[in-house]
Amino acid sequence: MRSINTQKLDNFIKEILREDRCLADVTTASLNYGNQQATAVIKAKEDGVCAGLNVVKQILLLADRRIKFKPLIKDGSAFKKDDVLARISGSVSSILSCERTILNFLSQLSGVATLTREFVNKVKPFKARIMDTRKTTPGLRLLEKYAVRMGGGYNHRYDLGESVLIKDNHIAMLKNKIKDLDLGLIIRNIKNKIKDKEIEVEVNNMKEFRQVIKCPPDIIMLDNMGASQIRKCVKLRNRTNKRIRLEVSGNVSLENVKKLAGLGIDRISIGRLTHSPKAIDMSLEFMR
Repeated sequence: MRSINTQKLDNFIKEILREDRCLADVTTASLNYGNQQATAVIKAKEDGVCAGLNVVKQILLLADRRIKFKPLIKDGSAFKKDDVLARISGSVSSILSCERTILNFLSQLSGVATLTREFVNKVKPFKARIMDTRKTTPGLRLLEKYAVRMGGGYNHRYDLGESVLIKDNHIAMLKNKIKDLDLGLIIRNIKNKIKDKEIEVEVNNMKEFRQVIKCPPDIIMLDNMGASQIRKCVKLRNRTNKRIRLEVSGNVSLENVKKLAGLGIDRISIGRLTHSPKAIDMSLEFMR
């Protein structure tokens, strides 16, 4: 599980500050606040799960080292509408210039954490883990995967170099090249070449599953399978090798995730956690 590297985060935030030109805010500069000091709060406008307070702090400090930032809850904590999540004290100009940037991050990352928590709560008390995918916003993967963890979910592989995952397109191209493709043989060859990485294989039907389980990878992904097929795969896995983890992927929703978890699988990967969460509405308000 990757943690957020401070130097990488700082470099990323500097790019974000440049993107919004927070240090060249002509509106705030033209209003001539001078050295005026104030305190502002970040307030939730709807219920959710918090993620990103550490990012907000770094944004503020990189913009103005004199700003004081005090989180009032922790990342991973649930909050209600009208709850105050953090207090900011310092230069009025600095706070105004960073306002939209910090709210964008906190709203988006809290949206990921909130949606993840909804899925996690649905699968209790089953053992299945809710996991993300690589369907992340370009440039935001590290933070979005962090937000998934804050919601109680788990991270799938971070990048292409972390583990082997043979998907349907890999298999389709192999079938064009190899007549009567045997997936079990393919896995055996990869195991001989790569000793230190997990191997996962995506299957779409029972025929492929039976081939793969003979020379088992660490994980078998059951892609877009119906409940009856998943049950058969679970039974065969339990008879053959219980160490193999089974992952369900494809068309997972809040309506069907509990049923899927109850089938005895180990992991449920959901692209929606990061590719289409609803941002949580938040505001920054100055104290009078």
